[in-house]
Amino acid sequence: MRRRLVIVSLVALVLVLDQWSKAWVRAHLDVPRQWFGGLVSFFVTENSGAFLSLGANLPPTARTILFGVFVGLTLAFAAYALVTGRVRASEAYAVSLVVGGGIGNLIDRIARGGRVTDFIYMEAGPLHTGVFNIADVAITGGVLWLFLSSLTARPRTQDHPAAPPS
Repeated sequence: MRRRLVIVSLVALVLVLDQWSKAWVRAHLDVPRQWFGGLVSFFVTENSGAFLSLGANLPPTARTILFGVFVGLTLAFAAYALVTGRVRASEAYAVSLVVGGGIGNLIDRIARGGRVTDFIYMEAGPLHTGVFNIADVAITGGVLWLFLSSLTARPRTQDHPAAPPS
């Protein structure tokens, strides 16, 4: 029961931080701002694609199906798996980050005509990111966590003994 409460709280925290930050930058960020000598910049942009604008050039109907319907169904399945305990404990927090961030971006797509508000950009010399948001950070962090977890996961034990050699 305690784990479910933490999982739901993590999803809610990511969702609230994401939606609050997007609303704040849309309302208050009228000109780009830079910090740390230009390492971090904030400016508002709308992204009709996914990560790094992938899929932004797809026809609107294809984007709606892919980023709305398919993502919505995937998030619903992941949320169901989380609350019913079908996700291993070691991966539940990672999936919670993905679900919280995914719901945040899905809310944007529904409310903003298929577009997501992005506003964070980082640049250090020749290295730079695309423009992203808090939901993207949560999704990326969750996916990386799941990837690293898969590299260190122990194989599951079988419920039945191996057949004797012939």
